[in-house]
Amino acid sequence: MKNDFFEVQSVDACRHILSSFPQVSGAESVSLDQALSLVTAQDIRADEDLPAYSRSSMDGYAVRARDCFGAGESNPVYLSLKARLAVDDSPQISLGPGECAEILTGGSLPSGADAVVMVEHTRQIAEDEIEVFRSLGPGDNIMLSGEDCRSGEIALGAGKRLRPQDLGVLAALGHSRVEVFRRPRVAILSTGDELVPVDEKPTPGKIRDVNSTTLAAWCTRAGAEPIFMGIVHDDLQDLRQAVTLAVSQADCVLLSGGSSVGTRDLSIEVISSLPQGRIMAHGVALSPGKPTILAAQGQIPIIGLPGQVTSAQVVMYVLGLPFLAHLGGEGQAFDRSRQARVWARVERNIASEQGREDYIRVKLVQDAKGTLWAEPVLAKSGLLRSLLHADGLLKIPAQAEGILAGGTHEVWLL
Repeated sequence: MKNDFFEVQSVDACRHILSSFPQVSGAESVSLDQALSLVTAQDIRADEDLPAYSRSSMDGYAVRARDCFGAGESNPVYLSLKARLAVDDSPQISLGPGECAEILTGGSLPSGADAVVMVEHTRQIAEDEIEVFRSLGPGDNIMLSGEDCRSGEIALGAGKRLRPQDLGVLAALGHSRVEVFRRPRVAILSTGDELVPVDEKPTPGKIRDVNSTTLAAWCTRAGAEPIFMGIVHDDLQDLRQAVTLAVSQADCVLLSGGSSVGTRDLSIEVISSLPQGRIMAHGVALSPGKPTILAAQGQIPIIGLPGQVTSAQVVMYVLGLPFLAHLGGEGQAFDRSRQARVWARVERNIASEQGREDYIRVKLVQDAKGTLWAEPVLAKSGLLRSLLHADGLLKIPAQAEGILAGGTHEVWLL
């Protein structure tokens, strides 16, 4: 086995490799109460206008906006009150010049009305007359028919990860079910003679298997379904058998440990020995996380993650989350502009090695003036607290040799 990294790729090159894998096949129809965070498998078109009727967005009076031109506190406009409308009325009246109708929030506008004056800007001076103290323009305080979407328009496009507000649109359009991609199944294997299950007390030289738990949580966060495949010891045949089983059951395999160069690191040898196994990258220009493997058995991706817990989680955050979102059918999953982020100033110089992307764990602190500062979370390699106490990852680009204190930089929120 080679004693150095080969096929080391930039982070962008790795994103390109990962984006080349096909998305999961198969879609299913699910009810709205099961659809949150799933991805739409097809365009969803409105089969009616939304709103179906022009409606008031305020309690007040439906008016013709031109009748209120020039109205003010010292120059009120007087309107005749033609009707009082209930919220569920289907108005049969039509407003003429100088006429208005009392209306509630959500009520349908009568014919002739093109605005609603808020009740706070009026005063009733007689049973059938009001004063208006505010000018209006057409469309003020109303929701026009079809303003959300017109019948036949695409309300939600394919590849959209469904949020609560998206489900609200579907409900408003009368869709009780939605066609979505199935969740990608992700097999998780932890390797190493030193690993024991989390419920076992480790003896000297042993550690609990943390990666299976954290990787499963990252998978769930990305909308995937984790499949625990257990711990595999450092044995070539055992590992080959476990990986073969994993690729037969899953859409993706996450293999933690055994990705760096060492006498017990067998991942490369095992993957290369598979019938359609191929190595696409062994080493990523990323810190932490350099000893990462991108590989495949046929069309099933295999990602070999560092066994070091912090490194594995950073790789999952930078590459794993968007990749699993891509597998699950999400459009533009690798578009980093969609990443939740803030801009913060750094409190001290931070050195970096040119040619790799560095992700520094930082805590965000706001000072008395409201300035947001990013403070590096200092911890020894292998300690969990660097991520436990971090609010985000400060990215140092590959072309930089570090960043200077006082500068403002992008922080990806964890």
